Amino acid sequence: MYQKVLVPLDGSTLAECALSELRHLAKGDFVGEVLLVTVIETHRGAFADGAHVSALRWAQREKAHIYLDHIRRQLLSEGIQTKMELLEGRPAQSIVSYAEQNGVHLILIATHGYTGMKQMMLGSVALHVLHDARVPVLLIRPEECR
Repeated sequence: MYQKVLVPLDGSTLAECALSELRHLAKGDFVGEVLLVTVIETHRGAFADGAHVSALRWAQREKAHIYLDHIRRQLLSEGIQTKMELLEGRPAQSIVSYAEQNGVHLILIATHGYTGMKQMMLGSVALHVLHDARVPVLLIRPEECR
């Protein structure tokens, strides 16, 4: 059993593909507690005015909170113990750090499935997490939930 399972979500349908696998694990009693996480990327120097940065960050946090809370409530209604957390920073680094600091036993993350040049140009949060995490990482391919 994985006592703490971290599920990073970015608001996309593809990222939510991990939730169907989470439900399968939960039905088999392989999951204790679920930690839903969204990372709000911080872009320093994007605006000259600090007030605009604060307003943008507040709006992003509010939107992410509403999104995560909606999913948390769905999972709770299905009997899955769920908490949520908003993080700020670089996504992969924030996910890995959070997992280490909070005793996570499994990271369940969907990969957007980029290959070739697109992957080289955009990078892959899931692959960085897979490479850097010190706990098992279960990658979910988006084709599996379509």
